[in-house]
Amino acid sequence: MISADWPAPAKLNLFLHVLGRRADGYHELQTAYQLIDLVDTLSFGLREDGEIRRAEGPPSIPVEMDLTVRAARQLQALAGVSMGAEIRVIKRIPIQGGLGGGSSDAATTLIALNELWGLRLGTEQLVEASLALGADLPFFVRGRNAWGEGIGERLAPIDLPQRYYAVVFPGHGVSTAEVFQATELTRNSPRLTIRGFLQAGGHNDCAAVAAGRYPEVARALAWLGCRGDARLTGTGSCVFAGFAQRTQAEAALTDLPRGWSGFVAAGLDRSPLLERLAAERAQRGRVDQWGVAKW
Repeated sequence: MISADWPAPAKLNLFLHVLGRRADGYHELQTAYQLIDLVDTLSFGLREDGEIRRAEGPPSIPVEMDLTVRAARQLQALAGVSMGAEIRVIKRIPIQGGLGGGSSDAATTLIALNELWGLRLGTEQLVEASLALGADLPFFVRGRNAWGEGIGERLAPIDLPQRYYAVVFPGHGVSTAEVFQATELTRNSPRLTIRGFLQAGGHNDCAAVAAGRYPEVARALAWLGCRGDARLTGTGSCVFAGFAQRTQAEAALTDLPRGWSGFVAAGLDRSPLLERLAAERAQRGRVDQWGVAKW
């Protein structure tokens, strides 16, 4: 059986403040997560032999390092599952672009296999399991725009105005580890409140580091900055600018330099993964009428 069309949406960090370095080596952060309508698509085939295989995915990512494979194995170990899965990932989100594609793919894997394997784990259990795979995963598991603190895992829901985003990928990825390990990264931004952010905005402490170490990021910030309020998402390499109208975002991407790619993304209030999950449960509810036990 193949269960298809499980979406994994991208995100933007509307700001990213680095408040300090923690004793465990991680950084204390503040950010606002915005879901956008650029999605990877995953499908899952169930296996009875317990093996986790990636049948399709990004060639540049070794299978053993792929977060979807790691997420499936983490869920197996947590629940003591004997079932396996064959995973296919159709990538649309740029890799190492700061859009959270790998984390979103992994969160979708946890949620989909929790249903398909019949585990009945709750959201909080999935959130706890996801955190070992990356700080962005709890956000994608919850599936709603959020204010993030800690390493990004302490989340509070946030209502954001409807915006359309011109997003530019300058053709090269950025290493998150390199940016956070950089000696020139400032780690003393003042703590911000949600009200303060909504009134005055924030900045991205990683932008100067990424621009200094990756010339194409600097070029993209300067180019898009002539068309709007250009910002880096995460540690990059993608940059974005928000607009009230889609036509404004489309106009900002005219005459895109050679070697870059760009797209317009609409901000979302909730993840399409939640609708896909509801559809899966509704379908299984109809099956229940024929005598199959409910989950």
